[in-house]
Amino acid sequence: MTQTSIELTKRLSAAVEKMPAFPKSVQRILELSRDINCSPKELVMVIEHDPVMTMKLLRVINSASYGFTKQVTSVNQSMVYLGLNTIKNMALSFAAMGALPQQTEVGFDVHGYLTHSLTTAGLARTLCQKYGRDDTDPADCYIAGLLHDFGKVVLGQFLPEESKAALAYSIEQSISLHAAEQKIIGTDHTVIGGMLVEKWSFPKQLIETIRNHHSVISPDNTVQSCLFVANQISKQLGMGNGGNLLVEELPPALAARFNGSLSDIIASLGDLSRIESEAQVVAQVGRGIVA
Repeated sequence: MTQTSIELTKRLSAAVEKMPAFPKSVQRILELSRDINCSPKELVMVIEHDPVMTMKLLRVINSASYGFTKQVTSVNQSMVYLGLNTIKNMALSFAAMGALPQQTEVGFDVHGYLTHSLTTAGLARTLCQKYGRDDTDPADCYIAGLLHDFGKVVLGQFLPEESKAALAYSIEQSISLHAAEQKIIGTDHTVIGGMLVEKWSFPKQLIETIRNHHSVISPDNTVQSCLFVANQISKQLGMGNGGNLLVEELPPALAARFNGSLSDIIASLGDLSRIESEAQVVAQVGRGIVA
C-alpha cells in the first residue's frame, strides 16, 4: 500500500462506516460452522429464523440448475441434499448481496460483479478440493472468493469520480485495475476491502487474504493461492465482469504449486459450466430477479 494522505484515510474510513452491517444471522452461521461440535440442526434453526434467506435458499435449490425431481420445501431438506457447507456458502452469498447498492454513479455492473465474485468463489473452493495439501477448509476459499473484490463496490459508491477515472486509466494503459487505482486514488480496492471485512468481524486470515490478493502470493498459503488462481480463471473464461479484465500471469512458484500454466489448470478441472450456471442463479435470486 502506498502512503495515503490523512484526508484519503478519513474518506476511506467514512465510506466503510456507511456500508451496511453484516447480518447477525450470517455471523452466527459462520460461528456455528467453525464449531466441530455444532449439529446441523442448530444451523437449520438459525436460517429458518431468517424468512427472506430461507425463501431465497429454497428458490435456488428448486431452480433448474440443480434439477431435483421433487420440490425441496424446507431448510432441513436442503441440508440433506446439498450439505452443510453449500448451505452456509449460499447464506453468506445472500448476505453479501444485501450489502450491494442497486447501482452506483460509475455505472458499476452489479450483476457482472456478482457473477465474477460467485464464480471465483466456486473455483477457489474447487481448486482447494483438488490441489489442497493441508487442512484448509474449502469453504474458507469460497468466502475469500466471494468477498475479495468488495472494495471495488465501496470505491464505486463513495469515491465515484476517482473510481471512474481509475477504470478509464486501466483500459487506456492496459494495466490492472488495482495498479490504476493506486495511480489515480492513492490506494486500491484491496485496502478498503480489507477494512470492510474487518468491520464485519471476519477472521484475521480472511482480512489479510483480501488485503494481499494482488500482492506476492505465497504458494504455501492455500487460501491465497487458490483465490489468486481462481480469480485469473474467472477472468480468462469471461465469467462475469469484476471491472478488471486483465488476466495476470501465474508466478513460477504458483505454476509449480498447481502443476502447470493457467490453461493446464483449467483443463485439469474439467467441465466448469456448473459453477457458472449456479453463480448466475444465486446472483439472480439474491438480487430479487426471477430465476
